[in-house]
Formats: sequence, C-alpha cells, structure tokens
Amino acid sequence: MLKRYFPILDWGRTYNGEALSNDMVAAVIVTIMLIPQSLAYALLAGLPPVVGLYASILPLVAYAVFGTSRTLAVGPVAVVSLMTASAVGAVAAQGTAEYLEAAITLAALSGVMLFVLGVLRMGFLANLLSHPVISGFITASGVLIATSQLRHVLGIQGGGDTWPDMLGSLAANIGNANPWTLAVGVPAVVFLFWVRKGLKPLLVRLGATPKAAEIAAKAGPVLAVAVSIVAVIALDLEGKGVNITGEIPSGLPPFAVPSTDVSLIRQLFVPALLISIIGFVESVSVAQTLAAKRRQRISPDQELIGLGASNIASAFSGGYPVTGGFARSVVNFDAGAQTPAAGAFTAVGIALASLFLTPLLFSLPIAVLAATIIVAVLALVDLKTPKQLWTYSKADFAAHVATIAITLLAGVEMGVIAGVSVGLLLYLWRASRPHAAIVGRVPETEHFRNVDRHKVFTADHVLSIRIDEALTFLNARWLEEYVLEQVADRPKVRHVILMCSAVNEIDASGLESLEAINHRLDDAGIRLHLSEVKGPVMDRLARTAFPEELSGKVYLSQARAFAEALRDDGNYPGKPADMARGMI
Repeated sequence: MLKRYFPILDWGRTYNGEALSNDMVAAVIVTIMLIPQSLAYALLAGLPPVVGLYASILPLVAYAVFGTSRTLAVGPVAVVSLMTASAVGAVAAQGTAEYLEAAITLAALSGVMLFVLGVLRMGFLANLLSHPVISGFITASGVLIATSQLRHVLGIQGGGDTWPDMLGSLAANIGNANPWTLAVGVPAVVFLFWVRKGLKPLLVRLGATPKAAEIAAKAGPVLAVAVSIVAVIALDLEGKGVNITGEIPSGLPPFAVPSTDVSLIRQLFVPALLISIIGFVESVSVAQTLAAKRRQRISPDQELIGLGASNIASAFSGGYPVTGGFARSVVNFDAGAQTPAAGAFTAVGIALASLFLTPLLFSLPIAVLAATIIVAVLALVDLKTPKQLWTYSKADFAAHVATIAITLLAGVEMGVIAGVSVGLLLYLWRASRPHAAIVGRVPETEHFRNVDRHKVFTADHVLSIRIDEALTFLNARWLEEYVLEQVADRPKVRHVILMCSAVNEIDASGLESLEAINHRLDDAGIRLHLSEVKGPVMDRLARTAFPEELSGKVYLSQARAFAEALRDDGNYPGKPADMARGMI
C-alpha cells in the first residue's frame, strides 16, 4: 500500500551511484533549459517572472516522491500557462496582488482535484479527450500563444483572448513598433529556431562529442538571455524603450496560502477542472511514450496523485498550475535520467538560481522571453495531422478542425469544452450506427466473411448477419430496423442468423430489440438464430425468458448454424414443438 502511494519507496531501494551520476547530468541539462522557460511561461501566464521559478522547485520534489514516471519533468508549460492567464484574467486584473492570489488558488484547486481523482482511481479520464481533439487543441493553443507574444517582440501594446482579437490588436498598434525592441526580438527568434536544429550538427562537425553538442544546443536559450542582457546594458536599450523584466526577488519560494473566498473558488472551479484534465492528458501521454521506450510502466491513477501533489506544492510555494512538459521530459530522457530523483536535483538547481542568479536578470529583455515562448510553442503546431485524419477518418478530421476553430475563435476554455463535447458526440454517433454485414461462407472453409468484400457461398433462404458492436440503448432500434429491412428485401428467407462474435454486451434495450425482432420474424414464419454468443453475454441472456422464446437456436459456431439452416427446406409453418432449446 505504501509503495503504491509512494513510488519513491520502490525505486529508492535500488538507487545507486550510477543512477545518481546519470540523474545529476540530466538535472544540469534540464536546469539550464528550465530557467529561461520558467521565466517566459510565467510571463505568458501574466505573472511576475519569478513565479515561474517558484513553480519549478517544490512541485518537482513532490513529483519525485509521488510520481511513477522515471523521466517526466514537471513544471510550468505553455498550454497550462495560457489557460491560467485566461482563467485568472477573468477574475482579477493582471499585475495586482489579487491576480497572483487567484493563480495560487487555481493551482491549489487543480491539485486537490487531481489528488482526489487519483485516490478514486479515475485515471480513465485521460480517455475523455481523443487524440484528434487533444492534437487540435494543442495546435490551436500554440497559434494563440505565439500570436500573443508577437506584441512583446514588436514592442507594442496588445491583448485579447481569441485569435481575431489578438490579430486586430496587433494590426491597430503595428505602427507603433519599437525598432530597438525589434532589433532584439527578431534576431532572438531566428537564433533560437536555428539552435533547435542547426547548432548540434555544426558542433559535431567541428569535433564536439554528440553529448556535449546536445548540452550546448539545449543551452541556446541561456546564451540568448546572456547576450541580450549584455546588449541592453551596453547600448542602454532600456532608455530606448526596450522593456525589461526589472528586479526579480532573490530567495527561496515564500510560503503562500490559497484563498478561501467561496466566490473566487466558485469562479475558478471549472477552469481548474479543465486545466487538470488537459494537464493530466498531456503529462500521461508524454510519460507513457517515454516509459515504453525503456519497457517501463506508469500508473495513470498514481500519476493523478503525483500531479496533484505537485500542484498543491506549487500553490503553497507561491507558484501556479504545473504539469509534465513534453520538451523538457524528452530532454530529461535523452540526457539519461534514471529516476524521478533527477527532478529533485533540477529543483535544487532552480533554487540556487533563485538565490544567486536573479539579480543578473534585471536587464533581461521581455522580447527575448517572448522569443523563447514563440520558438517553443510553434513546435507544438502540427500541420501533418489534419491531412492524415482527412485520409483516414472524416469524422476525426471534423473533430480536429472543430476543436482548432473553436479554440482560436472562442478561447481556450471553450476549446477544451468543445473538444470533449465533439469527442463524446462522435462516439455516440458511431455507437448508434454500428457496423453490421451480411456474411457468407468462404468455400471449403468454416470462415464467414462480408459478401461485399469476398467471394462467398450464400443461400436464398438463409440470411446471416454479423454484428460488430455491443447492443445497447444507443443502437438497439437501429439493429431492429436493419434486420427487418434486410429480411423485407429477401422474400425467400426462412432463417436469420445473428453472428454475435463481436458483441461484448447486450443491455436491457438491446434485449428488448432482440425480443421484438424474434416476434416479428416468428409472425412472418422465419426462425431467428444466434451464433458465437460470448459466455458472459449468454449468462445474462440465460437469466431471462429470451432463450425459451427464441424461435430458433443458439449455436456455438456460425458454421454449425449455417449448415443446419441449409438442410432445412425453409417450410416453417410456425414454431416447431420439438425445437431444441439452449446452446447447440
């Protein structure tokens, strides 16, 4: 029980010097990457940059204790930062103490929700968002985030929660662009894009080892930060209108207490739930992908607890909502992290930066932080998925595009709600129209296949229908209409066999439809048979009167059912008195 809730007791027993060495190296690399990212994402959330550092210390320690992924790196991420800005901006003005208090409260709410869901073992909630929906949401969020940061690169005023509002604000203020800010921001964007793809190959060609080249490439944002700070000081760019971060408080995270204002909690409840779901889905997706590469496993239910503990820790240390980030987790994995202790070591690195490096960041241009965000989030924009979905599934393509459109036009919260709604509606639509096929016997075999796809043997007086879905209230009426329609088109039919090999459940509505089909066919002098009914399904049917009322038989195999129906000449004046009951 203790190991289940405290995974550190499991991997901690086998921790050794080799794991320590690997975790320390990974921590150094991730720390270098996380410092500028934390500052930038706090800016995206509308919070003071130092809050990003606060959200990158205790949450990492909490996840090391409660999390199950060996390589997941927890902290501020772009999408959750955007959702935080949207949620908190609706209840408080940016830059005020109330805004920070609301962000802290949002983290606490999200943490409690995740923790409770984990205790209740509700990790299946990750399935509420299909891949097309979550991909569409992340793509749209990436576009929104990148657009929102353009104003910092241009050095102009702007705002808006939706894409049209952001674009309109940029267009209205574009004439006021600051050339000095542009001179800082645009080169930073170009440099950071090049660093992501071009620096490592260049260093390898110059003789550096691949690992050293990888570390240098990940340190690209730190180099951009350092050069830009020097440029601001040397050229007095602050006096020329270039916005800088200003004073960033030094020291460890303060102890913070979330608000207990019921009105505020009520306003933040739904946003906190949405942030929890999105953060959990993103985190679990990353964790499962990385775990599979090392043949490890994670527990979604325990991940809920781990992320919940991380968010609660963030709230009480003056931070805002956090989750597992894709980019830094991949870096952590590639750097050789062996256990969650790498996250704890990263927290130590961030804490040291908060203590000793923050005075050096006084002259850091906001444009460079914006450039960091733009380059990071544009990697989230997936332009391949729409084409793939269009080819594979028009319904999934519609869900994907609808999620993108609603997120861009109505904001992130509506995008999440719309994504979940569209996904559920598509599921209900598919379930209400299950696939069913008329099947026949493949010659010289006992296999039965779709008559529209294979050359098979059929008989005019026997109709075999394979049902490829559970029979529930969603599709029971459809099945009834489908069977009777097929029978009406075949006047010579005297036997109908429902092949149930793919039917995993028959609920009360499905049973009622089977009874209706049986009575309608019986009245028409047609026998209804079932074949290949699964054991659990047959057990439930056996507890009803349906097997006794069935005009035909229940067969173990479709081949046996078809063979017996073939031998019958089709003359069926009524239910035969000697008709055998039960499983044949």
